[in-house]
Amino acid sequence: MKITHYGHNCLALEIGNKHIIVDPFITENDLAKDKVDIMQLKADYIFLTHAHYDHTLDAEAIAQNTGATIVSNFEIYSHYAEKGLEAMPMNIGGIRDFDFGRVKYVNAIHSSSFADGSYGGNPGGFVFTHQGKSIYVAGDTALTMDMKLIPQYAKIDLAVLPVGDVVTMGVDDAITASDFVECNRVIGVHYDSFPFIKIDHGAAQEKFKKAEKELLLLEVGESITI
Repeated sequence: MKITHYGHNCLALEIGNKHIIVDPFITENDLAKDKVDIMQLKADYIFLTHAHYDHTLDAEAIAQNTGATIVSNFEIYSHYAEKGLEAMPMNIGGIRDFDFGRVKYVNAIHSSSFADGSYGGNPGGFVFTHQGKSIYVAGDTALTMDMKLIPQYAKIDLAVLPVGDVVTMGVDDAITASDFVECNRVIGVHYDSFPFIKIDHGAAQEKFKKAEKELLLLEVGESITI
């Protein structure tokens, strides 16, 4: 599985021969908009953790351009299906088999509404599993005891956790979250995109190192493979 970071909480996953975009927020992200052309992105699926605009902004445009299927909770699924886009519902606790592997929809503690204020259902995260390897994408969340359940679903090889604090958990809670999900390799997301979530990269990585963990703060467009 190849993971590319496109800023904020936006990821591209290449799993087998399928292309997945998670939470596309690019065209209004100053850190990404000049580096990533959304019309050049490949997508068979778009997974959305919740409805906030900084996670859904470019979903419609990418779906229209690629024909990708949007996957999210029932309210978000309905929102895009009513626009005539391909969409598929899931919800917290559910598992669905796809042509690239299996996805478990897990709990997150946050809020969720569309830009117009309409209800966006409950926020969530996803565990993607393919050929015995699993990635946990937490979405926007506080630290929650529900994370302790995740190792019962799958052995997590890589955890994608918010570290920007203020509106999600920060670095210290992300370290605890990595304990809960039993994964010491973490991609940090949801930081630096707005002034109030800027972090000290060196200090954050040093905290993880002292906890005998690895925090990856990928540049926009940078990839890793597991």
